[in-house]
Amino acid sequence: MIRSLVCSQRTRGKHVMFIVLRSLYFFSIIITIIVVIIIILCYYSSFFFASSVEVYMKKPLMPLHLSSEQVGMEMLCLCSQLDLLIRAQVHQFQEQLREDTSPVESDSFQRQGAEIIDRMYLCLEHLPKPMPQLEDYLDAVGLSTLFPRVEVFIIHGSPVDMLERPAMEDYFPHIGKLNQLLVLSQQLEDDVKHLGSHKYIAHQLSVIYQVLSSFKGILPLSILKRDIEANFKQLKLSLVTEEGSKVEPQLPAHYVNWILDVTHSVISSVSSLPKELTEALNPAMAFISSLT
Repeated sequence: MIRSLVCSQRTRGKHVMFIVLRSLYFFSIIITIIVVIIIILCYYSSFFFASSVEVYMKKPLMPLHLSSEQVGMEMLCLCSQLDLLIRAQVHQFQEQLREDTSPVESDSFQRQGAEIIDRMYLCLEHLPKPMPQLEDYLDAVGLSTLFPRVEVFIIHGSPVDMLERPAMEDYFPHIGKLNQLLVLSQQLEDDVKHLGSHKYIAHQLSVIYQVLSSFKGILPLSILKRDIEANFKQLKLSLVTEEGSKVEPQLPAHYVNWILDVTHSVISSVSSLPKELTEALNPAMAFISSLT
């Protein structure tokens, strides 16, 4: 009885030992597999980062070669973009100072400014070798004179305002006003012809008058402004309807024809760009002429 009990305990001990050894064996296999997987992943991850594809999001799908004139035009556009960006950042500095906080460049300004300068360098690669330095090129073609903020930013890396008014300062505001005048006149002309109600025609005409008033000393626009002043009050009275009337206000035929004459004159003046309207555009036009 004792002997059989001892044999049973020995058998049980061997069985437990076998289970433990088998567990250790499978555990060691699992550890080995994990180590091998980690080694493989490390190898391929290093290979991926070492041979990752460089992405050229700002480059065209097809390779292009720009002539010297095209490089100059592209650089004019890029300088304009960077100048507007710098002016916006300087304005933000001024707002921060008014709020008694230290001026801090925004992350978006730094990112966009760096992108524009990278595109400038890509443009210079199209020029004959040896490729000029960016600041030397801007000086040579006259862009540093048109955009002094850009030159300072490229050399010193800081957005600053200028004490003297740069030559291109009025370019975009002037273009914006011309576009506004053209679009408002086209809209008024279309509304007078096709709308069943002329309720808001007087308001539209007053907006055009305000834009005309922002142009100083330009004879064709001054004549139109005085013409509107002479007729506006009576035109507005012609649109008054009786209280409670369901009839939509309509301009008399002679005022419809007069408005069409005014809008036609505005559209013709802006579209033909007479000398009086191009003074603020002269610096850019002179630069473009120098490229050809």
